[in-house]
Amino acid sequence: MVISAVAKSLNDWGSLSCTSPSLMLPDRPCRDCGTVHFTGDHSRFMETMPQDPVDMVDDLVKMGVYKQNQLRAADTVNTYELRKALFLKRVGRNDPKREKLILALCEQAGGLENAFAAAFGPQAGLFFADSVRNSGATRREFLKNMALGAALVTLASCAGGSEEPVAEDTAAPIDTSNLEKTDIQVGFIPITCATPIIMSEPLGFYEKYGFNASVVKMPSWGAVRDSAIAGELDAYHMLAPMPIAMTLGLGSAAFGVKLASIENINGQAITVAQRHLGNVEGPADFKGFVIGVPFPYSMHNLLLRYYLASGGLDPDVDVQIRPVPPPDSIAQLIAGDIDAMLMPDPFNQRAVYEEAGFIHMLTKDLWDGHPCCAFAASDDWINNHPNSFRSLNKAIIEAAAYAQDPANRSEIAAAISDRAFLNQPVEVVEAVLTGNFDDGQGNTLSVPDRIGFDPYPWQSFAKWISSQLVRWELMGEGNTAATVSDSDIDQVGEEVFLTDLARELALELGQEPPVETDRTETLAFDNFDPAASADYVKGQVDQFGK
Repeated sequence: MVISAVAKSLNDWGSLSCTSPSLMLPDRPCRDCGTVHFTGDHSRFMETMPQDPVDMVDDLVKMGVYKQNQLRAADTVNTYELRKALFLKRVGRNDPKREKLILALCEQAGGLENAFAAAFGPQAGLFFADSVRNSGATRREFLKNMALGAALVTLASCAGGSEEPVAEDTAAPIDTSNLEKTDIQVGFIPITCATPIIMSEPLGFYEKYGFNASVVKMPSWGAVRDSAIAGELDAYHMLAPMPIAMTLGLGSAAFGVKLASIENINGQAITVAQRHLGNVEGPADFKGFVIGVPFPYSMHNLLLRYYLASGGLDPDVDVQIRPVPPPDSIAQLIAGDIDAMLMPDPFNQRAVYEEAGFIHMLTKDLWDGHPCCAFAASDDWINNHPNSFRSLNKAIIEAAAYAQDPANRSEIAAAISDRAFLNQPVEVVEAVLTGNFDDGQGNTLSVPDRIGFDPYPWQSFAKWISSQLVRWELMGEGNTAATVSDSDIDQVGEEVFLTDLARELALELGQEPPVETDRTETLAFDNFDPAASADYVKGQVDQFGK
């Protein structure tokens, strides 16, 4: 009972079925540990109990479930052995949600020692006697700690299984004393690409690295760009091509921005309005369409052009490509303002959810592992806050690693679906993050890598982006397929993508980032050799036209 109530109070991490020994009547196996000790009346009994864990323990004390002799029995318990048992693998059983609950219980009690001392330590009886004579915060605090301590001990006692221990976390506390700025604002667009940036607020990654951070929802990529130039934000969620475009002064005044780490790979789709269902099979069928993309300098625009050209279409003649802020995309699809879109999720999945459109193709089928969004900051902010920038980027890289683990995806979906963040139905966000989804064409698909969170900013990413800006004459006057050189393209990536720093920070986190800065990128219709970027562009123009 204590476990179920405490778990419910901790953001519904999942109720546990182990309960007080005095209420355990053999009936059926515990769904967590497999031991038969769960009374058939448990669920009905729980319905009558308070939902607040403190109130629940208060009732249990009054009912005599917790007795003085049980508290005195704790005199014989060795705290060190309890701590050791708590971190045995048999407690967590490699279940991330269960391990997270254990850590959360410890934190809520003010540390493992406090939890055990308050609930079952040698002075527990005296603490309880003193608390009974008092009212208000003192008594409630004791009861809370007692509930948390009981939860921890019960987890350890009912775990069963392997005796193999899990090493305690002996990492030294993170030194935050050298941070030049700790109160920061990070702009984001409400899409799943921003998952590491968004989740770092509710899941505590910013706080871990010493920041009092607020993520600020922005209406469009143009607003992100303008706020960055105006100095209204400390760091930003940006489309991967944006730092290149802004640094080069494409679409705005030149403004130096560095791409610190990649936020997500894959995670986009081509979605077509429901009215065209059955009429679109390949790129040639998009002729005459108005197609939405989130921003001119986006992977969405570049990948869409790459796809359309493969079917013999000229993206500047045969279709109309229109910038559409992602939050407006569903309404425009329904209204008929656009026929299709290459958008970030969750808006592709939301279109299916609203029966407004169907998913024609995931962008991972055009380029598996392609970059999409990025974590970025201005040159000026980085120069003025070098330690804060380093720590902030490190928090994002650690968050990305957490998001990359499929076991964490459902938890993250619940954390970021809130109105303050994505403001989407959790089932829509979970469908994107887990890769289990309906495509709007009657198919239920399982694509675990529909979206990924690999933060390493490959230089080959920057070179492919630059090559496509040249191909579609978006790089600026004088930069065409006929005139650009490999060194021109290489220089852009070296100036903007902080590949070496990302590797260094990942190594400090105990990760295993690549040693190389470039790799051959395999796309649907060709392979990109980053050592021959200029030849790649010329070959594309020769084969498919501009």
